[in-house]
Amino acid sequence: MKKVEHLSRSVYNTVRMFKTARFYSPTKGKLTFDEVIAEIVAIMEEDPKTQYEIVVGTDSHSSPGEMDFVSAVIIHRVGKGGRYFWKRIRERNIYTLRQKIYREALLSFELAKELMEELEQRTLLDYNLEIHVDVGHNGRTRELIDEVVGMIVASGFAVKTKPDSYAASCVADKHA
Repeated sequence: MKKVEHLSRSVYNTVRMFKTARFYSPTKGKLTFDEVIAEIVAIMEEDPKTQYEIVVGTDSHSSPGEMDFVSAVIIHRVGKGGRYFWKRIRERNIYTLRQKIYREALLSFELAKELMEELEQRTLLDYNLEIHVDVGHNGRTRELIDEVVGMIVASGFAVKTKPDSYAASCVADKHA
């Protein structure tokens, strides 16, 4: 029972963290979560006939005693470019590669879920939502692919891995 309580508290804290956190945009500077949602909706409303993809990914890098996680949200006008927003989260007590990869995937999942819930309330525009995870068939993360991808797919989201996971391995990595 304690483990379930701890997990639900952790998920609640992650959701609260995204909703109260500062995001950054190369175009707009510092933004709240609600301002990120408003920007995404405004972009989609500018050209409602365009196909849109919303992509979420997280990457991390360690520093002494803690881990820096950067989550990125990309709004992509297919064939017409896009914009992105990112936020940093610092955490302690991440000791193994498995913990790090699962935390990246869970942060992306929670952010994607919050985005989808907010967008469903504010817009009827059509979009595809994907989660990009920083695992691939080459390197040390290859043995985690089935677990991480399975967890996200079972939750109802589309998922991409390296080399196609640009939200995690390029955009988030740029700021991690």
